[in-house]
Amino acid sequence: MSPIALEQEDHARDAAFHKALHGKSGKERAGFLAMMKKDKIAQAAAVDEYFKHWDNKAAEVETDETRKARRDEYATLTRHYYNLATDLYEYGWGQSFHFCRFAYGEPFNQAIARHEHYLAHVMGLRDNMRVLDVGCGVGGPAREMVKFSGCNVIGLNNNDYQIERATHYAAKEGLSDKLKFTKGDFMQMSFPENSFDAVYAIEATVHAPSLEGIYSQIFRVLKPGGVFGVYEWLMTENYDNDNPRHREIRLGIEQGDGISNMEKISVAIDAIKAAGFEMEMHEDLAERDDPMPWYWPIAGELKYMSSLMDFPTVVRMTKIGRSIVHKFVGGLEMIGIAPRGTQKTADSLAVAADCLVAGGKEKLFTPMYLMVARKPLDAATALLQDPTIPVPE
Repeated sequence: MSPIALEQEDHARDAAFHKALHGKSGKERAGFLAMMKKDKIAQAAAVDEYFKHWDNKAAEVETDETRKARRDEYATLTRHYYNLATDLYEYGWGQSFHFCRFAYGEPFNQAIARHEHYLAHVMGLRDNMRVLDVGCGVGGPAREMVKFSGCNVIGLNNNDYQIERATHYAAKEGLSDKLKFTKGDFMQMSFPENSFDAVYAIEATVHAPSLEGIYSQIFRVLKPGGVFGVYEWLMTENYDNDNPRHREIRLGIEQGDGISNMEKISVAIDAIKAAGFEMEMHEDLAERDDPMPWYWPIAGELKYMSSLMDFPTVVRMTKIGRSIVHKFVGGLEMIGIAPRGTQKTADSLAVAADCLVAGGKEKLFTPMYLMVARKPLDAATALLQDPTIPVPE
């Protein structure tokens, strides 16, 4: 793979686009209502900017050049993806944008929270630790981490709209003193070295153009002895890029989830070690012998539903439910209520859902490869002794 060129950040540009596209919709109560209040011209621009990387670039004609073009614009691609998809996520899934394991009889929201709590547990998060959430979304997991462990969290995000919603939700729950959100590209963090006691990422670093690059940034901002925990989206070792079916599944996931470059498990393990971490544990939690698979909600497999409270979420994810919602959204778009591109975005998410299920069933993909690693206590000394690293006089 060719070296990754980082995109130049322009926070003023992003803030202006956020204001133009989203207006005051960031404080709407529900994702669907917010979705209807976008500026149509700005929405069209976001749709064009995002889908230029995917339109007419099917798996059978994909080239190294098209993948490189996505990696080169990783930050723009991810930012516009979440400009388009955040409201749909909140409407269809909730405020924690990730998958989870399910125990027998466990309601959906409880399982989501348990997945977050488990990461906090294996990382050893405690009261008043200074913790970084890399790619924090609208802050659902961060709020759980604060409530579960008592730590103080800074959420890093390159999407202004998600930061606005995350800040709003934190204030609503009375957590603003323990939880802050900041704008930034996680490939070039502005935090000083040795800033955090712990760093976690939940299904977010998959948006990086290089896993070694993002893990190296996390290593830099961690204090010596600090811990990094991640649930990573990865293709398994069963994935064969020369297999057209495998490529179609991988590309469908990438397109529908704003991913520039998804890697295999072995690449992630090598990357975290190359960044300087000492691996403490790693496991594909999707391989646990659970009574129901992680993908059952998006597969619409109602036989696994254990609570009537889950019915609205699950029924929306069935093929019939998705079809009804998408046709409804398409109708609203046709008469000018919903902005152009809303249905195209929803359809892309639906394709991704089908590919995620296929990837899970065929053991080609996991959304929960758990890695917990630590920055060595002597890391600071090692850096000072490295002759290739300039030391300030």
